[in-house]
Amino acid sequence: MVWFKFVLCVVIILFSGTKLARYGDAIAEKTGLGRIWVGLVLLAIITSMPEVVTGVSSVTLVGLPDLGLGTLLGSCIFNLVILALLDILSRPGPVLNRASSSHILLAGVGILLAAITAGGIVIGEKFPDLALGWVGITSIIIPILYLVAVRQIFRSERSQQQVLPARPLQYEHYSTKAVWLKFALAAVAVIGAGIWLSFVGDEIAETYRLGTSFVGSLFLAIATSMPELVVAITALRLGAVDMAMADILGANMLDLTHIFTVDLFYSKRAVLASVSRAHLITAVVTIVMSLIVIIGLRFRQKRKTFFVISWYAVALIALYIFGAYALFSGWVWF
Repeated sequence: MVWFKFVLCVVIILFSGTKLARYGDAIAEKTGLGRIWVGLVLLAIITSMPEVVTGVSSVTLVGLPDLGLGTLLGSCIFNLVILALLDILSRPGPVLNRASSSHILLAGVGILLAAITAGGIVIGEKFPDLALGWVGITSIIIPILYLVAVRQIFRSERSQQQVLPARPLQYEHYSTKAVWLKFALAAVAVIGAGIWLSFVGDEIAETYRLGTSFVGSLFLAIATSMPELVVAITALRLGAVDMAMADILGANMLDLTHIFTVDLFYSKRAVLASVSRAHLITAVVTIVMSLIVIIGLRFRQKRKTFFVISWYAVALIALYIFGAYALFSGWVWF
């Protein structure tokens, strides 16, 4: 029965996520906000909701901060693997060759937030009482940096839009009101199915008695990242590569920012002072994978290295497998 619920959730996300990407693209056109901004804010907020709910429920309902943090960090590395899948699906050339260089800033912010998270785990181990109330100082710093970064990204995107040529209108037959309504309905379906999927994933994890760090960082992370996967693939098929990239990198930024949200609900003490050092593996892998994305954006190649896949896609998949093996094996080298 649990696997039937899992498949049903995935089917709902596949259908509604496809609609969400299409109407998100229509909103970008009709409002003039741009695909990067729509992906970074609107789509990222919606597709990252399952991770937030899973993280909060992990600390409030079952009292497992490792499961909550593992879901957030694990979603980051899985989201970056989605970029590898987009590269395989991208025709004819590498996907990062079609993306704006503006995404370097998004990936850079992700690296900064992941590094602060890793630092918070190390500091929390030595100074567990370094907090404001019960919320860790590191957890408070992260959302502040996120808001500053988003403001800067918005200003940069608006200035670039003024010099870019206007693209042909694709959604003239839709009214603005109808687009927003359909987008909202698709968003509700994605969020609802994604949240349900996170609880189904938790049920599967308990049934098969897997470790909390491994389950959170891998199984639940994959389950809760299904909306990002569907939206990104649909956006790629629509030709909205920048929206797909912004959704993935923006979701990573939000997942790390929501460490603060999880910390708010975990009233025992600072959440980063309560988790295993195993999460340092996921944080470091997130940083290295994001660096590879930046390199791929900075040094663009016209052709794929291995016919159907680029070198950076291979590296992203290899790093994900490495991180999964390290977590499963219980490696803690730090």
